[in-house]
Amino acid sequence: MSGLALWPEQASAYAAEVDRLVLGVTVLIVLLSAPVFVLIVAFAVKYRRGRAADRSHQVNRRVGLEVSWAVIPFVLLIGFYVWAARLFFDAHSPPADAIEIQVLAKQWMWKFQHAGGQREINELHVPAGQPVRLTMASQDVIHSLYVPALRLKQDVVPGRYTTLWFNADRPGAYALECAEFCGADHAAMGGHLVVLTPTEYAAWLEKSGVDESLAAQGARLFRSHGCSGCHAAAATVHAPPLEGLFGRPVPLQDGSLVTADEQYIRDSILLPQAQLAAGYPPIMPTFRNVLSEDEVLRLVAYIKSLAADAPERPR
Repeated sequence: MSGLALWPEQASAYAAEVDRLVLGVTVLIVLLSAPVFVLIVAFAVKYRRGRAADRSHQVNRRVGLEVSWAVIPFVLLIGFYVWAARLFFDAHSPPADAIEIQVLAKQWMWKFQHAGGQREINELHVPAGQPVRLTMASQDVIHSLYVPALRLKQDVVPGRYTTLWFNADRPGAYALECAEFCGADHAAMGGHLVVLTPTEYAAWLEKSGVDESLAAQGARLFRSHGCSGCHAAAATVHAPPLEGLFGRPVPLQDGSLVTADEQYIRDSILLPQAQLAAGYPPIMPTFRNVLSEDEVLRLVAYIKSLAADAPERPR
């Protein structure tokens, strides 16, 4: 593309909705502020020579006018607030059938891992017209995934997972960037979001196929690090079962209740004593400084994949 791009192209219906909101707010601001500036200039010209001021404080009986120019802008602003709030909640409510992709940010690259095991560096392939949910972690410092064509940006913070979802419905290649200063080569930390038709995406998955899915890689880590000795169905150690754990409420020893989401599973691996499941002894060792963020993401994918109808384990 030649020339100066004054406005990013749109890659989704959400981006078009955001642009309409921005345009609407801009028009509202102009309509509310332009008369003030026009009158300032008009009065400055009209009364530039000065005249005697009437300071008798005459009573102004135009109550309707006074109320209207306060109420009408207030109602309009409330309408824009509701509009913006709806967009905010839409951006934070991914559909249940969204394609899951893991994202690892580190100085200075983006690593994307698909559920089938396909990996990409600084390039993310997704199908057009299908929702995609990104679960993101940082290996070092704060980063921020920004895709201007989607009008979406989400910080990626060390020590916890953040999520971002979108539905890109216009095939093409779009820039993705890091929007948080993260070090000397921050400006070089970028890449592309490649939106393919469903047929092209299926062909790309087939061409980029690997021997193991992300969950299968996590299962191998699960066995190699001895996790199966306590958490497998045949284990004799009194440890929490993992079958069907994801998405389920978990009672803790302090009496609170948490949902077993990605963050809970990650913390249970790296900080096992921070959230003790009720009824189980605090015997699990920490895997901090043993597992990388990349490996933890694979373990989380494996635990999420465990079916709830696995064989009953002995107590």
